[in-house]
Amino acid sequence: MTITASRRVPAHLRSYVVRQHYEAYTPVDQAVWRFVMRQNRYFLEGRAHPAYLDGLTASGISIERIPHVEEMNRCLGPHGFGAETIGGFIPGVAFYDFQAHGILPIATGIRKLEHIDYTPAPDILHEAAGHAPILCDPGYAHYVKVFGEIGAKALASQAEHEVFDAVKHLSDILEDGTSSPEEIAQAKEVLAQKQAAATVPSEAELIARLYWWTVEYGLYGDLEHPLIYGAGLLSSIGESRSCLTDAVQKLPFDLEACLATPFDITTQQPQLFVCQSFDQLTDAVRTFAKRMAFMHGGVEGLRKAVRSGHTATVVYDSGLQVSGTVTEVLTDHHGEAAYLRFGSACALAYDGSQLPEQGKNRHPEGFSSPVGRIVGLDRALQDCTVSDLKRLGIVQGTRGRLLFSSGVEVGGLVTKLTWQQGKLVLITWSDCTVTWDDKVLFAPAYGPFDMAVGATIRSVFADAADPEHFYADTTAKTPAEPAVSIAHTDTREVSLLLQLYSDVRQLREDLAAGTSPLTDSEIDTRLTAIHLRLKDSFSDDWLLRIELYELLCTTHRLPTVRTEILADIRTLQSAQYAHLGEWIDNALALAERPL
Repeated sequence: MTITASRRVPAHLRSYVVRQHYEAYTPVDQAVWRFVMRQNRYFLEGRAHPAYLDGLTASGISIERIPHVEEMNRCLGPHGFGAETIGGFIPGVAFYDFQAHGILPIATGIRKLEHIDYTPAPDILHEAAGHAPILCDPGYAHYVKVFGEIGAKALASQAEHEVFDAVKHLSDILEDGTSSPEEIAQAKEVLAQKQAAATVPSEAELIARLYWWTVEYGLYGDLEHPLIYGAGLLSSIGESRSCLTDAVQKLPFDLEACLATPFDITTQQPQLFVCQSFDQLTDAVRTFAKRMAFMHGGVEGLRKAVRSGHTATVVYDSGLQVSGTVTEVLTDHHGEAAYLRFGSACALAYDGSQLPEQGKNRHPEGFSSPVGRIVGLDRALQDCTVSDLKRLGIVQGTRGRLLFSSGVEVGGLVTKLTWQQGKLVLITWSDCTVTWDDKVLFAPAYGPFDMAVGATIRSVFADAADPEHFYADTTAKTPAEPAVSIAHTDTREVSLLLQLYSDVRQLREDLAAGTSPLTDSEIDTRLTAIHLRLKDSFSDDWLLRIELYELLCTTHRLPTVRTEILADIRTLQSAQYAHLGEWIDNALALAERPL
């Protein structure tokens, strides 16, 4: 299977792209990465899909340090994917669209030390270490790309857009570390209210559930001994262990069951689905696509677009594509669409390319047009020849009139006929009046009237038909900086603690490479000094003590200091960090093992 990827970020997605600012990662950030990756590397052997561990190195990821996303991009290239940095949460449609273009979007921030076992916020541990390695499996990469192409077309409801904003806000304040209990409670309450209002799941919500239970939290193989492939599991040292226990129910993968099961990103999952192959997942998302508006269009699809309250594209059966926010669908006595209104800046396109002089600058405040068959015409209007149009009285430079079967009537001066691939797609009128019974839908005072040509609506999908042009004026977002992941507030303390983390890291790397400029005595003195400084100034820091303990174990140095550090770790584990007890135990068990 060959997968072709374009790693050039399309214009409409560039506003989500940020610089990585690698130099802003602190030594604590690097230690958090190493702690999680070191444990996952050993635990996931035999428990993760075989492609995961093989894909770690292949995708440019190391246990020792946060990856450079540019390097990941180069490494993923031979596997048909690329990588690009984003600032954090982005809308689902945009996330899927990145993947449809063969690009893995990677959040640049990293979870705080306080949330080392799990965070609901996107971070580089999840995006890089969770998603990237298994993309080296051709079947899985194919599924993700197909999913992206389909998911990017999914229409959400306005209520769900508000849920997304509430989830993002809650995630941000939970990860912030400085939010008060009252602020967190208020954010949770707002989210609960928004979720309660989103009573009917849209196709975007349903396909998001499929994504969650596969790409994020999927298991592979048989029910009794499944393997992990979901990125949310692979990047969480908590759930990667608990998910394989009897405490989490294992269900055979089933499309309808996944669609019927909502998820909560702020907590661990009570059940997971086990697929038999990645081809099974590809078949499932293609099956779901058959019920989406982009496959069927019609009044149902148009109403989905109205409920979305966001940019959508309506495709007439002539091939004309109208992109904007659909605000109203007028139907005839048969329940068929008769007239459409768009309430925001619109653009007209054909086959994904904006028509000349039909961008948002021509339709800055909206667009409206009838849809349907013409009375007395034995064929669709778009299939008419110039001779056919002449017999209808539709000739450029003369006045004409069209009566639709719905009763909508258009009359005025025909100023332009627009054709695409032999089909009439647009009639431009001046001094035009559009009426339906006694109601005026368009008056000459409104200006020129561009009438879409088409008997039916064959497709409706999220976002713009030609996003490169539609979003050409989008302002780029300000690049995000990784946050300092330390709870201490005193600047001098922060600087000192960062320096201690950096010193331990440098000593470890120099000793492993045999390049330390220090004598054995100087090394022992330095290690002892770090231990004493921890006792004096940072009595609650457990992670640096584990790094220091590991270094002393692997180099067989200072047994007395080593014993004291172990005692300090155990005290912290029982007193302040009981919730991390298992992870601290695992780290200590690994301390004597070489990397």
